[in-house]
Amino acid sequence: MSNVLALAGKELRSYFASPIGYVVVGLFAFIFGWFFYTILAFFLRSSLQMGQFGPQSVNVNQMMIRPVVLNASVILLFVLPLITMRTFAEEKRSGTIELLLTSPITDWQLVLGKFFGALGLVAIMLAVTLVNIALLFLYGNPEWTQIATSYLGFLLLAGCFIAVGLFISTLTKNQIVAAFGTFATFLMLWVVNWIGEGSGPVLQAVVSALSITDHFEDFTKGVIDTKHLVYYFSFIAFGLFLTAKSIDAERWKG
Repeated sequence: MSNVLALAGKELRSYFASPIGYVVVGLFAFIFGWFFYTILAFFLRSSLQMGQFGPQSVNVNQMMIRPVVLNASVILLFVLPLITMRTFAEEKRSGTIELLLTSPITDWQLVLGKFFGALGLVAIMLAVTLVNIALLFLYGNPEWTQIATSYLGFLLLAGCFIAVGLFISTLTKNQIVAAFGTFATFLMLWVVNWIGEGSGPVLQAVVSALSITDHFEDFTKGVIDTKHLVYYFSFIAFGLFLTAKSIDAERWKG
């Protein structure tokens, strides 16, 4: 476990040794802040209009936090390829992959170290957004449990994308190819539920069960369902398994 933590720390520091970490965190914070501002303005206008007809109860979580998180999740399609594209592709291009493969660490330790390093960057991205959420607690009374479950779902969704991105990064030496390949795969996973729209109930149920975004919906509602946890952890494990196998194949080729 110490090797995994050491690799994760090294990977996380490497993001901020280049502009990637600052660009990703800054871009995410800016877009999240813009979503927050626009949805907050709409929420305030709606509250004032509803207040004209007498006292009305408004749900800050459903009308404010949930739309912000759902919109912010789309940003993952664009920023996570920037995070994962260099994880293995850059190592292969620079030749440092041979040093990693001959070091006294296992393939799984290497993969998990890269994974937790990238997930740590996502956690930093989310931590920056807590400044916006703090304003709601300062001037309102939102439910912190729904915020916590939304952020948990966000991390699990990001974990799935990172696991896929790591695997794609092992397949090429070119970071640009890795980024576009990762983005295309993310987009396919994002829109797969469109196949079920207008189809029969059986196909629609199957597609919904496989959709990476449909499982995210309940988290934004404050619901933690076991089936969603099993889905996300299984997805992450399978992605990391493919990555480890790809690294093992690289070891044998070397």
